[in-house]
Amino acid sequence: MATKTAPPQVTALQAQAAANLFLSDRLPDRFTADQPQLNPANEFWHVPMILSYPFVGSLGAVGEILISANSEAVVSHTTLDDMRESAQRLYDAHRDCVEAAFL
Repeated sequence: MATKTAPPQVTALQAQAAANLFLSDRLPDRFTADQPQLNPANEFWHVPMILSYPFVGSLGAVGEILISANSEAVVSHTTLDDMRESAQRLYDAHRDCVEAAFL
C-alpha cells in the first residue's frame, strides 16, 4: 500500500530565501542559495550553496543547506568551514576570470 505525503507548506522560493538568510548571517555576500529541490518524501528542501560573483556568475557549488518543508527551519547544512574551503578552491581556480571582471 502506497502512502501519500502531504504537500510542503514552504515553497521553493521561501526555502531559498531561508537559506540565503542563514548564509547572510554567517558568510560573505558571494555565497548564495541556488535552486532548491524537494526531497521525495516532502520533508525538506535541498538547497545548493554556490559561490557567485557579479559579471562572472556562479563559480560552482560549495555546499548544501536542508530547509524544513513545513517551517523554513534549517535542518542541517554543510559546515561553514567546509563551504569556505570549497569557495577558496573555486576562487583560486577562477582567479583570473574574477579579477578581469573588476578591471
